[in-house]
Amino acid sequence: MLGFTIKKAFFDFWDNLFLIIILNFGFLLLAGVPVFFPYWVYSLHPVLSLAVFFAGILLLFVYAGAVSHIARDISDYRHPGLSEFLSCLKKSRPAGLSFGIITTVLIAFLMIAFPVYGAMNNFFGLAAMIFIFWAGVLWILAGQYFFPLRSRFDDGLVKAVKKCFLLLFDNTAFTVFLGIGSVTLITLSAFTAFLIPGPAAVLIWLQTGLKLRLLKYDYLDAHPGADRRNIPWDTLLVEEQEMVGKRTLKGMIFPWKE
Repeated sequence: MLGFTIKKAFFDFWDNLFLIIILNFGFLLLAGVPVFFPYWVYSLHPVLSLAVFFAGILLLFVYAGAVSHIARDISDYRHPGLSEFLSCLKKSRPAGLSFGIITTVLIAFLMIAFPVYGAMNNFFGLAAMIFIFWAGVLWILAGQYFFPLRSRFDDGLVKAVKKCFLLLFDNTAFTVFLGIGSVTLITLSAFTAFLIPGPAAVLIWLQTGLKLRLLKYDYLDAHPGADRRNIPWDTLLVEEQEMVGKRTLKGMIFPWKE
């Protein structure tokens, strides 16, 4: 199942390469708001500079929510275009903004709490730092599912976050696998100025992971007495494997020749 997740995500990325580059360029433009604008505004007012920084972060979350909707269509073997971006943005804006606010507040809390508890130099401070660290790790791991879930289900914020943690605790190893994949993609992106594979490819990766993992729950709903630890992935992935099909290097580079 893990190998097919990588394969499907790669071909979803490859088949929509130019669209993904354009979406990644949008990420880069918006990243300039929290990275560069605060320095220009700081001379006017330090507090305004901080507000611009966090506003830029929220813009990135809202944009990521819209891109995640496009990534969902790509994962579902559709061929979305940039013309659909505005409608995706309209659908995802509230969720992206809410999730961005929560995450931004948590990051700000971590930035303040770590130095404070670290300065205590006692057991309580160390215990608090360990707890905060692992709480942050759990939020990051569970948060991987937020945008994919929101693009597939019309859940409210609380219900979506709850589902994120349920998926994390029920699929811990797979969630860590997704996290490793996300970090790997971002690391590789540094060599291409984050245009390839870039943040959009990460969202496709997460969409692919959730889409395939949901097959497990469809199976369990149809077979209530089944062993949750022995899911027949070979059977469940047959249709997906047929949709992806067999690929060759020639077909990837020169598809019109096959």
